[in-house]
Amino acid sequence: MSTLKVDVPLIEQRADPFVFKHSDGMYYFSASVPEYDRLELRRASSIAGLADAERVTVWRKPGTGPFSELIWAPEIHFNDGAWYIYFAAAPSREIKDDLFQHRMYAISCADANPLTGTWSEVVQIDTGIDTFCLDATTFYHKDVLYYLWAQKGPGIAGNSNLYIARMATPVTLATEPVLLTVPEYDWECIGFSVNEGPGILRHGNRIFVTYSSSATDENYAVGLLSVDMDADLLDPTSWTKSPRPVFQSAPEHQIFGPGHNSFTTSEDGSQDIFVYHARTYTEIVGDPLWDPNRHTFTKPVVWDANGWPVFGKPGE
Repeated sequence: MSTLKVDVPLIEQRADPFVFKHSDGMYYFSASVPEYDRLELRRASSIAGLADAERVTVWRKPGTGPFSELIWAPEIHFNDGAWYIYFAAAPSREIKDDLFQHRMYAISCADANPLTGTWSEVVQIDTGIDTFCLDATTFYHKDVLYYLWAQKGPGIAGNSNLYIARMATPVTLATEPVLLTVPEYDWECIGFSVNEGPGILRHGNRIFVTYSSSATDENYAVGLLSVDMDADLLDPTSWTKSPRPVFQSAPEHQIFGPGHNSFTTSEDGSQDIFVYHARTYTEIVGDPLWDPNRHTFTKPVVWDANGWPVFGKPGE
């Protein structure tokens, strides 16, 4: 059972947290740093141990070029026998057509320890749609590798939608992007119309996908998609979307704007652990994007009698 504290940050000033529990029993952590300038990893034998683990920078952005600014939402995965860090980056901080100019990239490492290993050159992940995109995650299902991400849809209003595709390799897609969800409910469109930051959770005969919506202030909230494990994941009609957020600000606990989460399991494997970022105040000066105080929080996932996740409230 987990003994993590749910009402205080596990790690301060780390947004978009991703925790990967490897077959070696170690936990690997990646997240956006406030400077948005590097890919940083840490590892520990427990989730709590990540808080004080050594921070290792495995890659820094170059001075110029297509991936030289705003390094966002890195995720470390182990795919096809090698380590991969998937991330988004832009050529500048310029906003065009109301959007940053991010595209998605990856680096890989074949060594056993990704903190000390040698990492490859950057490779772009091409979805076939040349628009703003970010927040990619990968997962295996029935021995097939899938890519799930957020992207501006051509001809679709709003900032980003969620797409899925099968992968031919850990850095190339095998199928065309399939649109899963667009911002359509009021709670998804506060400040910005956004579906982003997908996270994978499995339980029973279902795959659940959490995602985040609205501006990255106190309005940021988590939504939920689900699909039967025997269904065709590339058929959008196989998926069900909750009309209401499943996790949102808890002013009574001074935890605001929870979102962009990942999932891992407790050390003994008995609990699913929800890893998310949030702020502890709402008095943000200027654009929330430049406020560094999105902290990494954790809490156990509770399952109801029907096998659906119950996230409760931040801080409880």
